[in-house]
Amino acid sequence: MARIDYMKERTANNMTSSMLIHPGEMIKDEIVARGLTQKDLAQQMGVSYTVFNEILNGKRPVTTEYALLLEAALGTDANIWIGLQADYNMQKMKQDHSFMKRLEKIRKIAAVF
Repeated sequence: MARIDYMKERTANNMTSSMLIHPGEMIKDEIVARGLTQKDLAQQMGVSYTVFNEILNGKRPVTTEYALLLEAALGTDANIWIGLQADYNMQKMKQDHSFMKRLEKIRKIAAVF
């Protein structure tokens, strides 16, 4: 069993990036590629520029509301932004060593049952 766990952690499909990329970075790229400004897009979406800028700079998550607003404004599927945020959240938690130790403890207890 230990051998399977060892291999599972090292397969290509289970590898995680050591560098976290917040979806806001990708939204920024999309804005630049379209020749828009952050302020113009925030205004088009009817949201606060300050809050939008915090999302773009990784200080706030891309919520369902913002994903849907981006879908309407840019024509991109909201599920893309939600998925990227979920992936970011998952990677961030996997890099939290104390949380991962906690999970390992729970998994060992659960394995007994």
